[in-house]
Amino acid sequence: MADQAPRPAREFVVEADGGSRGNPGPAGYGAVVLDPVTGEALVEAAEYLGVVTNNVAEYRGLLAGLRAAAELDPDATVHVRMDSKLVVEQMSGRWKIKHPDMKPLAAEAARVFPPGRVTYEWIPRASNKHADRLANEAMDAGARGEAWSPSDSTAELDAAAADRAAPAGRTAGSRRTGAASAVAPAGTEGGDGGEPAPDGGGAAAGEPLARAGRDRVDAASLGAGTRAATSTGASATGTSGTGASATGASGTGASATGASGAGASATGASGTGAPATGTSGTGASATGTSGAGAPATGAPGTGASATGAPATGAPGLGVAAETSGEADVRAAKVVASPGWGPPDMGAPATFVLLRHGETPLTPQKRFSGSGGSDPSLSPVGREQAERVAASLARRGTIEAVVASPLARTRETAGIVAARLGLEVAIEEGLRETDFGAWEGLTFGEVRERHPADLDAWLASPDAEPTGGGESFAATGTRIAATRDRLVAAYAGRTVLLVSHVTPIKTFVRLALGAPPESLFRMELSAASLSAVAYYADGGASVRLFNETSHLR
Repeated sequence: MADQAPRPAREFVVEADGGSRGNPGPAGYGAVVLDPVTGEALVEAAEYLGVVTNNVAEYRGLLAGLRAAAELDPDATVHVRMDSKLVVEQMSGRWKIKHPDMKPLAAEAARVFPPGRVTYEWIPRASNKHADRLANEAMDAGARGEAWSPSDSTAELDAAAADRAAPAGRTAGSRRTGAASAVAPAGTEGGDGGEPAPDGGGAAAGEPLARAGRDRVDAASLGAGTRAATSTGASATGTSGTGASATGASGTGASATGASGAGASATGASGTGAPATGTSGTGASATGTSGAGAPATGAPGTGASATGAPATGAPGLGVAAETSGEADVRAAKVVASPGWGPPDMGAPATFVLLRHGETPLTPQKRFSGSGGSDPSLSPVGREQAERVAASLARRGTIEAVVASPLARTRETAGIVAARLGLEVAIEEGLRETDFGAWEGLTFGEVRERHPADLDAWLASPDAEPTGGGESFAATGTRIAATRDRLVAAYAGRTVLLVSHVTPIKTFVRLALGAPPESLFRMELSAASLSAVAYYADGGASVRLFNETSHLR
């Protein structure tokens, strides 16, 4: 009996994508395994990842696609198509992998199939619609507190509809006809900050080009403008508040990178999902649009707002000499830099500051510090806590919850943490100021009983409330020490701090470098959200203050 002919090895096309709404921010990936002849989707995969960077999400998408292909046939050959220049060049061995978060992911991806069985191709984002939609479905599901389900996915239908609607030459139909005709070139330019490997080899990973305010700017290295910044981490210029979702546009050619003026910190509020790509200082915002060959847009500090206008006044760049891809890179660098700091400081420690919900004393405007009756939340306060918990769960950005030891903050934090699936850590330094003999009294009652002490307290931060309470100067010293301790403990992460009026105002005052009397000029509502980001160089950026849209 003749030997049976060996089964020919199957071939698959894997398309993968990852995104992060904040970079780092709520992230997810999508991957699809395709039949290279028919274009049929054989397997889809998607997952919400929590808070990670865009590049990590891209690698996780690659891993999922390769593993799905290996489950179909471990002996197959695979052609990977991605719109991340960084991943394609690194996995092809042309760029070094330097970033510690990506080294193990790249190594893991390289082990799924034996060497030589996987090839890589860069494709424009317009040709990666299916995986892109899967990634966005996963992020949307995560924002709802749900897991992505293949039975609920419409990514394949949506991608097909988009292909049919796309202009000639811009469809993704050719992606499903086998091996690519244009494998990503080995080059020295790195849209994602990659670096060529010596002699075409090497394995160790490029840094992400920009830290925040955009997802990717891969097309910059091609200079053709066909790969716009995804903008899932940067929303409309100049907006603030947690009610504004930082989902951005995912369509081709939509670049939402605001140019920052002098001293502006425009990196997006990762803690609350509130976009902060708006500008302050001397330069007006310039929202850049990019498409194939689109002119570069407004430059920082030009004093004009421009959309689609040729770049003018960009320092050191001449007049309209850059491609749209280069403009995206420049704008991303500007957005990523707080003030005049370098763009490579890494992700900040972001404190989302939540004032506790109402207690019975809150609507009566009574002094309620750390030396009084320690009231619990009222029914209204518990409802407020539930509302803010739902709002934060939708955004999916909180990585840890830390609370003051007082009952009202512990109760508020417990409600939020339960919704987020997190534990509550207690930090003594977040407690409210001790108001001494004024505890439980209204301002008018204190004025009647202790007028001299009240006048002194209003005039000097060193004055203590009657009966040996805590001065605002002492509170400031305590909060500064607490801030430093928490910044070190939560470097690069987004943490919810559940505290009180005076500590939260003090965090903001210290970040702004404002004098102690500014505490009397801030309004802070019950269950409101504020946010401050702290960078590695010691800088701070106030991103949000007294946001209450979730209560309406």
